[in-house]
Amino acid sequence: MSLYDRTYMRRSGFKVRRSLTVNLIILNSVIFVLQSVCLFYDVFPVRKYFYLSLQGLASGYFWQLITFQFLHSDIIHILINCVVLYFFGRSMEDYLGRSRFLKLYLLSGVIGGVLQILFGLAVPMYRNQAVVGASAGVFGLVAAFAALFPEQPLTALIAFIIPVTMRAKYLLLIELLITLYGLLFPTSPVAHAAHLGGIITGIVYVRWGTRFEKFFRSLPHRKASIKKEKRITVPEVKTVKWEIDERAEDEDLPTEEFMRREVDPILDKIAAHGIQSLTEKERKILEAARQKMSKK
Repeated sequence: MSLYDRTYMRRSGFKVRRSLTVNLIILNSVIFVLQSVCLFYDVFPVRKYFYLSLQGLASGYFWQLITFQFLHSDIIHILINCVVLYFFGRSMEDYLGRSRFLKLYLLSGVIGGVLQILFGLAVPMYRNQAVVGASAGVFGLVAAFAALFPEQPLTALIAFIIPVTMRAKYLLLIELLITLYGLLFPTSPVAHAAHLGGIITGIVYVRWGTRFEKFFRSLPHRKASIKKEKRITVPEVKTVKWEIDERAEDEDLPTEEFMRREVDPILDKIAAHGIQSLTEKERKILEAARQKMSKK
């Protein structure tokens, strides 16, 4: 994979590979069109098989915990979710890496969906209501961002018109208060319990998720599974050691050779573990890469 395909070069103005966040937005949009066609012409029972509902789970349709996250009730619903996903998803994807970002997004949706179903058991008006939307996953991303960067100033548009700037922690607090109010005084079909599940998952994942992952990787059966994957799938990737050649800062090294030997391993590390995993020396090498490419 070349330097131009890497997301970390976005700020330097280089051509980059389309991010997973953008792919998710495209996927949501395409599915919304297909969903609308199916519902309008009644060619497939989308609600029965893909909306999340207590009846569906009772019937064994457990895939609904994933599929409901890509379905939406109307154009405004999907528009709001995709706009928020675009602005917060890119930052979280760059910070966490593609794999952990996707885990956070989908896990927030699953936990949110389960919590909404449980809430429906306690509140009759939600008992037979089907759940759709990426809101739980989006709320998880917003909560994770606020937990990592609580002092970051953000500008929100009230009713898409009035700009209001506030710190990330206050935005999360407002969302939490609205969600709790909706749970205590349920008067609308909004899935507030799913939003709460997303918020909780986002905070827990960025605070303690890495520890959980390290714990499970340390278990004997997990080690055996990893070793088996090394032999069968991608052994050369699994055995990579993130070591930097002393020639990384050698100004006489040809640009293409410099990129191949010194930069590409670092970029693979970013893709796998996020940019926060880099050492100070690796960051200096990336800065040297930017300078080399700007002179080219």
